[in-house]
Amino acid sequence: MTAPEQASSAPIAVVLLSGGLDSMVTASLAKEQGFAVHALSVDYGQRHRLELSSARRIAQRLSLVRHAEIALDLRTFGGSALTDAIDVPKAGLGEDIPVTYVPARNLVFLALTTACAEAAGARDVFIGVNALDYSGYPDCRPEFIASFAETARLGTKAGVEGAPFTIHTPLQYMTKADIARECARLGLDPSWSWSCYDPTPEGLACGLCDSCRLRKKGFAEAGIADSTRYRD
Repeated sequence: MTAPEQASSAPIAVVLLSGGLDSMVTASLAKEQGFAVHALSVDYGQRHRLELSSARRIAQRLSLVRHAEIALDLRTFGGSALTDAIDVPKAGLGEDIPVTYVPARNLVFLALTTACAEAAGARDVFIGVNALDYSGYPDCRPEFIASFAETARLGTKAGVEGAPFTIHTPLQYMTKADIARECARLGLDPSWSWSCYDPTPEGLACGLCDSCRLRKKGFAEAGIADSTRYRD
């Protein structure tokens, strides 16, 4: 936990906090909307730990009410450059879903976040998915989010008793430039977050993976400095 539980009349929201730029902005937006923000981060066996360190830093800097971490080792399944011995692509975005896609990741993570929300008495779940400047992952699309919300309604006690969950996706239709502008407007330091899929041994962002390219493009188009330390 990043801060002690405090009695509050504010409604609780649970944010899926990966430690990336999008999740940081999403958590800040939830707080701006007046929610008492609880965050959930998943240690899923990712090949580097920097995004988890970033999630802890973000939760602390935003003074979130609670920050929980859960371990779920998806290396058992493999099948992704983020969890298996597969090279991270550096040639730029293509038309196919890249090997950095982790099988059913957001499906699994949203299920965990919804369980966390139900246990906390929350009915609002936030996730920082984006369907404009992204790598084409199927579990970032609005159709998936709408489908999951219905599944959560049918598969939870809260849902069947008439108190369904609202899945908030405030970044869904933003470009990376829009997200960079929101980061600046909210007074967030970009370096609190971590986006790179393949950091150097010195802890620098590679600058060439899909995630780095999208992030750099967004800040450049927004005309905003990115305080992330890149290899180049």
